[in-house]
Amino acid sequence: MIRKMPPSRRTAPALTAAALTTVALVAALAAAPGASADSTGNPAPPPGSSPVCAFYDGDRPTAFGEQGERVSQAQCLLANRHYLRWSAVDGTFGAETLVAVQRFQADHPPLVPDGRVDGATWSALWHAGPNRVTPLPFP
Repeated sequence: MIRKMPPSRRTAPALTAAALTTVALVAALAAAPGASADSTGNPAPPPGSSPVCAFYDGDRPTAFGEQGERVSQAQCLLANRHYLRWSAVDGTFGAETLVAVQRFQADHPPLVPDGRVDGATWSALWHAGPNRVTPLPFP
């Protein structure tokens, strides 16, 4: 004979470690730098994208005129720190990215505002918070 437990004695299944990790990741993404608009009008990332930068994790130099994952990573970090518009994260190191890098470097001494993303600038980008307080250079 099969006995059914009364409804009051049923228990919810325990959350697995994977489920807990997923919940923690979603919460972290929601609180990540760049997850919402700031006072300078830098909007949140477009729907379907993420404020988490995962294009490149090295520190090779990146400069004006280059294209690719390193540029996308630098742009994403600059957008997260409110130095670049999200719509400018396109993987091409153009004039807007150059100005954003120079302003970031000027705001983070002892970096030299030369517009080149070298090892020291990569490190500062990875460790800085969203602290841009003056308006972005482009509409």
